[in-house]
Amino acid sequence: MIHPSDQSIPTIVLVTGPSGAGRSTAINVLEDLGYEVIDNLPLSLLPRLLEGPPLSRPLALGLDVRNRDFGTNALIETIDQLAARTDQQAQVLYLDAEEEELVRRYSETRRRHPLAPAGPPLAGISRERELLAPVRARAETLIDTTGLSPHDLRAEIERWYARGEGRPLGVTIHSFSYKRGLPRGMDIVMDCRFLRNPHWEEKLRPLDGRDPAVDAYVAEDPRFDPFFERVKSLIDLLLPAHKDEGKAHLSIGFGCTGGQHRSVAVAERLASALAQDGWRVSKRHREMERRSTQAPASKETQV
Repeated sequence: MIHPSDQSIPTIVLVTGPSGAGRSTAINVLEDLGYEVIDNLPLSLLPRLLEGPPLSRPLALGLDVRNRDFGTNALIETIDQLAARTDQQAQVLYLDAEEEELVRRYSETRRRHPLAPAGPPLAGISRERELLAPVRARAETLIDTTGLSPHDLRAEIERWYARGEGRPLGVTIHSFSYKRGLPRGMDIVMDCRFLRNPHWEEKLRPLDGRDPAVDAYVAEDPRFDPFFERVKSLIDLLLPAHKDEGKAHLSIGFGCTGGQHRSVAVAERLASALAQDGWRVSKRHREMERRSTQAPASKETQV
């Protein structure tokens, strides 16, 4: 995970997401936080920018389908190239919103969608979400702006990206499938494949770890309570230490075979427990999100 607070190496934040999801607001907030901001920079010019004088402050780049040479593959290649550099640290901030919310926003503003300038916004929105799905899956930070006012979004951006003393520590709890490898940027990873697997129960197979029946089934494993108690104790020890070190964010992952049952159930439990303790926690269920890319996009749930 890239931490905006790590100031020994220049930071680059790529800000993207579907039109109308709040990207412009996020860019403005980052500028207010001291980031150098460049909006709609053609991707072909990015190498020239990075080869110039060293960055004196964090850099935020606004990227969307309006960029002159925008392309999904080109953006993915850019992300990979930045990730491979050792002289800069980069991350993707993805602003998203439910399809119905985007339609409502376009209807209220009477703006035309850049991918459907002569037609209804829904056609452009659907096409854009499809184009950006692979980019969304690569994002380190995902913020769902559905129902958020500009003021709420500003507060959210400030919580994640404000620099200096006194910023809160953000925690993201991930679930994932080992079949697809580890998620990018994990700080701590735990393997849940030793727990009893709901996949072998026919009535539980189509459900996921957010369902109470699946959660109860996993928790009935006699090894579950000792495992969870030790994990929780470890995290309770580490979070204050990371906060004292000035870290802005910590990513904790739980993996299982399919990323649907056991890892999701444990991630949900830990996220709820940490939220009850007063930590700022978000959840990402990678395999659930992957399945939903063909439907309205899933949310990163703040708890």
